[in-house]
Amino acid sequence: MTQSVVIATRESRLALWQAEHVRELLQQRLGLSAELLGMTTRGDQILDRSLAKVGGKGLFVKELEAALEAGHAQLAVHSLKDVPMDLPEGFELAAVLEREDPRDAFVSNLHADIRALPQGASVGTSSLRRVVQLMALRPDLRLQPLRGNLDTRLKKLDSGEYAAIVLAAAGLKRLGLAGRIRACFETAQMLPCAGQGALGIECRSDAASLNSQLSRLTHRPTWLAVQAERCVSRELGGSCSVPLAAHATWSGGVLELRAVLGHSQDLSAPLLRGMSRGAVSDDAQALAMGRSVAQALREQGADAYLALALA
Repeated sequence: MTQSVVIATRESRLALWQAEHVRELLQQRLGLSAELLGMTTRGDQILDRSLAKVGGKGLFVKELEAALEAGHAQLAVHSLKDVPMDLPEGFELAAVLEREDPRDAFVSNLHADIRALPQGASVGTSSLRRVVQLMALRPDLRLQPLRGNLDTRLKKLDSGEYAAIVLAAAGLKRLGLAGRIRACFETAQMLPCAGQGALGIECRSDAASLNSQLSRLTHRPTWLAVQAERCVSRELGGSCSVPLAAHATWSGGVLELRAVLGHSQDLSAPLLRGMSRGAVSDDAQALAMGRSVAQALREQGADAYLALALA
């Protein structure tokens, strides 16, 4: 008899695509059947305020964790960038899937890329990480808040509220909307946030048999890269109120981890940058690389930036 599980997921079109993708992998690679439990989270409901002001990205996962705790579902699928660096006691990441394009996408109906925007053009994003990096590239732009799911954001662009918006390339590509991308920011221009482009599967820690099965879905290079990225954020207390980017890339067996930290209140303040490069073959080495990059940022004055962001 085929084992069956329930997947807790947000109900946005992108979240449902991601959950369906995991359901197919469960069937194809593990022989597990699954059904979806769609849920609306507080992060989906509160659209008039930035995440930093209402509790951070954890608002996208708490209701799903409650479903796991109550036994209504056995696993939850998340965009890893939305998962807090420290999970509540009793939960763990059972698997991280191979990463899609991690870059940020420039989306506009009128302009080819950020350089083509006219002086003072309005650009929509509610990510502080993107704000500080956009200001470093084009300090003349008017950066305006943009919340809602992917389709809602695109509709706001199409209605003329913005000259351009910045979105994760991965979500657009997963939904067959790659044609909306006018240009992708290279990581030297706009460093992604920790985990961007990767999907994580969360389970209860006491579900040992299921966790062992799910671990077979993990893409090991992605797992090690995001471990290093998330460690930088964890060491620096990263949250939606901290404009922090961390991204790791592989070249052969060598991992290069870079991080950028901006000032949350003074957008003219210089960006702090850290980098480490070396052989990484296990979790301990990935975490050590993350700690070393976080320390490099601290040596440049990160604590002063963080004190204001977290005040």
